[in-house]
Amino acid sequence: MRILHLTPYFAPAYAFGGVVRSVEGMTQALAQRGHSVTVLTTDALDQQHRYDGPPESVHQGVHVVRARNLLPGLRGRFNLSTPQHLAATARELLAQADVVHCHEFRTVENLVVTPLAARMNKGMALSPHGTLSQGTGRSALKRGWDRLLSSAVALRFAEVIALSQAERDDIEALWPSFGRRRIPATFTTIPNGVNPADFQALPDATGFRARYKLGDASVCLFMGRLHERKGVRVLIDAFKAANIPNTRLVLAGPDEGMLEQVRPLLDERIVMTGYLDGEERLAAFAAADVFALPAIGEGLPMVALEAMACGLPVILSPGCNLPEAAEAGAGLEVEPALEPLAAALKQMLTEPAQRQKMGAAARTLIESRFTWGAVAAQLEVVYERLISRD
Repeated sequence: MRILHLTPYFAPAYAFGGVVRSVEGMTQALAQRGHSVTVLTTDALDQQHRYDGPPESVHQGVHVVRARNLLPGLRGRFNLSTPQHLAATARELLAQADVVHCHEFRTVENLVVTPLAARMNKGMALSPHGTLSQGTGRSALKRGWDRLLSSAVALRFAEVIALSQAERDDIEALWPSFGRRRIPATFTTIPNGVNPADFQALPDATGFRARYKLGDASVCLFMGRLHERKGVRVLIDAFKAANIPNTRLVLAGPDEGMLEQVRPLLDERIVMTGYLDGEERLAAFAAADVFALPAIGEGLPMVALEAMACGLPVILSPGCNLPEAAEAGAGLEVEPALEPLAAALKQMLTEPAQRQKMGAAARTLIESRFTWGAVAAQLEVVYERLISRD
């Protein structure tokens, strides 16, 4: 099967951004299962930087083609691409594709490529990756975009893939507002995944603990963007309210608007590392005893799956859309509010035997339900439906 993936940015082995890691994981898994996989993207490395590699490359069996952004500043300010010569490049790739899989919904890439794919009678699937809700940021831009542009794009997708049941419910409620298509879209739930083998041999945590002066303290790790909807502020407040002896809170991630609010709250028990990549990211997991993400408006956070693959028990909010963790005894699901979060931190950071048991359950859950191999098998079913509709 020849599959074309369309995404605003894609940088293999670069850990920033859950969508990037999600597309990387699924495309590599599909290539390993014998499919011809191409990713059409831009030269955006993240929201501030360009990718400095070649415009065309092959990574882990995946053919990657990048269009250069004309105005890279719009990526950082509005999360919008300005890809040059995208239509011409897309026509060549579409001619060779059996199906098209688009990632994120409100993108310039979708505006340019989906009408071309429709004219060429290519079946199209969409993975919104938790970005449909206006509560996930840039709500004014999203409202304007939907009024002017979304209906035409939405009705071209025959398959819409949610990460969780909660996201699927939101999609099914929203989709009728875009109008009626001749053949209604099919809605499917396929989660994110990880490669468990990538997290089995973690680096020695000694260096990380020494670098950030963690000593022998029990560590709660937050890893993600410093953004209001990630729950950084309430996590800090809850950690301080819990006031557990010999514990540390490690905040790992790049600033996206919260740094100046967070700095006055810090004390000697709270450590900020900034963005971590590669071995340093794995070392942070190795040094941690508990992972916490009290976020709202998530799709299904990759970082939570990665933490569980490392054998870490998790404290997650309902907004993470991962109730399976609590159901499997791999962690706690609590509201992102001061009192319940403080109580969860007290429970997890003072009971090492419970942490060990939950960590083992977390790894088992990942291996049984959230691997990229399992995700790729489910995607194949979606792609076969797209081909059979032609």
